[in-house]
Amino acid sequence: MTSVHRFCLPLLGAAMLAAGGCSVLEPDRIDYKSAGRGVALEVPPDLSQLPGQSRYVVTGGSVSASAYQAGQAATVAAGTPTASNTIADVQYMRQDGERWLRVARPADKLWGEVRDFWLESGFLLAVDQASMGLMETDWAENRAKIPQDIIRQTIGKVFDSLYSTGERDKFRIRLERNPSGGTDIFVTHRGMEEVYSSARKDSTIWQPRARDPELEAEFLRRLMVRLGVSQEQSKAALAAAASAPATAPQARVVAAANGAPQVQLTEDFDRAWRRVGLALDRTGFTVEDRDRSKGIYFVRYVDPSVEKQEPGFFGKLFGRGSAQLPTQQYQVVVRTEGQSSQVSVLDRAGAAAPAADAQRIVKVLADELK
Repeated sequence: MTSVHRFCLPLLGAAMLAAGGCSVLEPDRIDYKSAGRGVALEVPPDLSQLPGQSRYVVTGGSVSASAYQAGQAATVAAGTPTASNTIADVQYMRQDGERWLRVARPADKLWGEVRDFWLESGFLLAVDQASMGLMETDWAENRAKIPQDIIRQTIGKVFDSLYSTGERDKFRIRLERNPSGGTDIFVTHRGMEEVYSSARKDSTIWQPRARDPELEAEFLRRLMVRLGVSQEQSKAALAAAASAPATAPQARVVAAANGAPQVQLTEDFDRAWRRVGLALDRTGFTVEDRDRSKGIYFVRYVDPSVEKQEPGFFGKLFGRGSAQLPTQQYQVVVRTEGQSSQVSVLDRAGAAAPAADAQRIVKVLADELK
C-alpha cells in the first residue's frame, strides 16, 4: 500500500513516477501524531460521569527499598518466575508474553508523569480517569513510517496531510496497586489498517490488525526513561527481559458445576488476575471498576449481534455520527484454588449471566488467554 494517501494519487502521480522507489524506514522510529481531537470513543456516556468515590481510587503508600526487595523475594519463593531488571525504583517485568512496569511509588504520584508522557509522545487522551487508574489514547498515526523520499522532501512540508501510512494505533494504559504497595503499569495496543475493498483498488475500508507486542514493549521502555531511568539502562532492561525463557500459558473452556462456561487457567491468582486484566484491555472491553480483593472486574460488553447504522470508520474513529450502542454490564470473576484459577461471567448483580452472552465473553477471553 502506498504511503501517499490513495485519494491524492492523481495530484502526485507524475511526481511519484519521476521519483522511483521509496526509502526504507528504520524499524525503531516512532513519531505519533493524533488523528482526532481527544473525543472519548467506545466509552458509555455515564462512564465519564462516575463520581470520585473511594472504591475507584488506586491507592498506595511509600515503599522502602528493603520492603520492595522482600516483596520480590516472596514472589520468587511462591514459584511465579518473572524476568525483571530493577533500576532505582522502576522495574521492567516480563512473564511469558506479558510485559509491564513495576514502580515503587503510589499511583497518585505517578499519574501526572504518565499522563504527560503520552501527551508529549503525540497522543491525545480519549479516556483520562485517574479515579479508575485508566487512560486511553485516541487513534494516532506513526508518521515516522512514511518514507522520506524526494517527493515528501520536496512538497511534503506544504502538503503533509496528503501522506498517510494507512495505519492507526491507540493504547490503553492501566495503573494498578501491586501487593508490594507500589504500582504496576500496563500498556496494551490496538491497531487498524486501511485495505483495498475491491479488486480494482478504487475504494478502501478500515479493519483491525494484530496487536504489536514490540510496540507495547518500546513504549514501556520509553516510559521508564520518563520516570528517571537513562536510555542505556532502559535498553539494557528491555534486552534482559527479552532473553528470559518463556512457557506456553494454558487456558481452556470448561463447564462449571452449574453448567455455565468458564475459562480454566493453570496458574495462581496473582498471574491470573493480571492476565485477565490485560485480556480485557486488549479485547476492547470497558472496565468500569475492579475489586482485586474479591477477584472481580466490572465490565461493559457490546453485543456484536446488535444492528446499527454504520457511519463509516472515520466517523467512529473521531467520535462523529455514531449512535451509542446499548451495552450490558457484567462481572468477570477470577477465583483460585491452589495453582488453578477459573474465570467466569456473571450479570451486574452477581447472578448467572445469560447463557449466550456468557458463551461469547468466555470465548473471547479464552482466545486471548491462550
